[in-house]
Amino acid sequence: MTLLEWPRRVAALTQLRVEDVEAPVLSREDDHHLRRVLRAQVGEEIVVTDGAGAWRFARVAPSGLEVAGDVAVDPRAPETSLYLAPVRGERGEWALAKATEAGVSRVVPLVSERVQKFRGEVRDKTLARWRRIAAETCGQCRRTYDLVIDEPLTPATTPSEVAVCDFAGEGDWSGVAAVAVGPEGGWAPGEWDEGRRRLSLGPTVLRGETAAVVAAALVTFANGSWGFTLGGRDLGNDESST
Repeated sequence: MTLLEWPRRVAALTQLRVEDVEAPVLSREDDHHLRRVLRAQVGEEIVVTDGAGAWRFARVAPSGLEVAGDVAVDPRAPETSLYLAPVRGERGEWALAKATEAGVSRVVPLVSERVQKFRGEVRDKTLARWRRIAAETCGQCRRTYDLVIDEPLTPATTPSEVAVCDFAGEGDWSGVAAVAVGPEGGWAPGEWDEGRRRLSLGPTVLRGETAAVVAAALVTFANGSWGFTLGGRDLGNDESST
C-alpha cells in the first residue's frame, strides 16, 4: 500500500470480508448490510479483504461487485496475543473491539477464579459474539488480517511465555509478545506461579476494560506493530526510567 492509497481506503464506504479478492463475492448477510443498512449506491467504492492481508478496491454493481483496482497485500505485523479475562456486558465487548483496533493478532479468553458463568451456553454465545464483533471491527478500522479468537484457557494452562499484568509489576515491556489481563477484582491469591513475568499498566488502578485496552496498546507498540517502538525502560512507569 502506498501512502496515497490510505486516504482512499479510509474514504471508502466500508470494508467487507470475502473468500477470494481475485473474484470477490459477498456473503448474503454482507450484501444485505451493504445495500439495505448502509444504503450503498451503484458505483460506490468499498474495500474487500480475505482476512489474510490481501485486499483491493471494488465498486457496488447492480448485482454483486465489480473490481476497481489491483490486489495488494499488507505486511503482517509481529504476532501479539492478549489473554483476556471476560468483563461483563457491553464493557467487555467494547474492550475487545478496541484491542482489535490496537492491532493484537490473537485474543484468548482467560477463565480465572473470579470469572463467573463462562461455561456451556453462555461460553458459546460469548465466543460467537466476540468473533462477530472482531470481524466488524476489522472492517471499520481497515484491518486486513483477521483477529483470531482462541478457545478459553485458565491461568494453569496458559503458556509460560505469557506475562501477567499486575499493579506491582515491572515497567519494561521489551520482549513481551503475549500478556494476560485480569478480571474485575484482580487475580486471586496464588493464581499464577511465582516465576511468571509481571508487568505494570501504570500508577493508577484501572477498570477491567481499560486495562485490556492499555495492555493491547502496549504489547502491539512494544513489538513494532505501529511501525515504531520505544526500547527497553522507556516503556512503563518504572521509577528508575530516564
